[in-house]
This record gives sequence, C-alpha cells and structure tokens, in this order.
Amino acid sequence: QVQLVESGGGLVQSGGSLRLSCVASGRTFSRSSMGWFRQVPGKEREFVAEISWIADIRYLTDYADSVKGRFTISRNNAKNTVYLQMNSLTPEDTAVYYCAARAGSQRTTRPDDYGYWGQGTQVTVSS
Repeated sequence: QVQLVESGGGLVQSGGSLRLSCVASGRTFSRSSMGWFRQVPGKEREFVAEISWIADIRYLTDYADSVKGRFTISRNNAKNTVYLQMNSLTPEDTAVYYCAARAGSQRTTRPDDYGYWGQGTQVTVSS
C-alpha cells in the first residue's frame, strides 16, 4: 500500500509563500507520477501541478494555468518526498491541498487517474 502525508500548509498573507511537502511510503516512489490538487468546500477537486515519471532520473512537470509561473513542483526521490513551492499567493489559492500518486507517465489532470491520496493540508491566504 502507498501512504501519502502532506505538511506545510498554514495561514499566509497575500503575496506570501508556502512550501508544501508530501512524504510517500513504498519502494517505488521514483517510478511514480505525483500530483498536487486542491479543493474548496462545495467545489470539485482541481488540478494544480504534476510531476510525471518518465524514467528513473527523468520527469516532466505540468501546471494549471492559474498557478503557472507562481508554483513549482519538485521531488526528492532519496527522501520519497514531493514538494509544491507556492509563491505570490492570493486568496484565490485558499483551499485544502492534496498530494496524489499514480503509476505511469501519461500526462493527466484528472483526479480519477490518481489512485493514492493524502489527507490534505489547509492553505489559507488572507487579503
């Protein structure tokens, strides 16, 4: 089984930054594609960023238009950890952020394509 644990959320002022971390269990983390999604109460879970597995040492990244240029997804395979660096935050970024994992390298923005999810971490951006 795969377990994902997010951390790093909190309260930040508009224009500030946060870095989210997601620690994954298992032995095949380097071969997993990882994604970040976010969800606001009453709305569907939406894609934020993805780092998809291509090979053991090669990955591709993808971002939602709403966060492109502000957020950066990265991973440290030695630590079984994926990160989401969030800069220039706005109140519209307020949401619960979820880390997710999947097998394969095909690009996707669909939550249903991800088989493993963390419990989420709250990010609140004040005006």
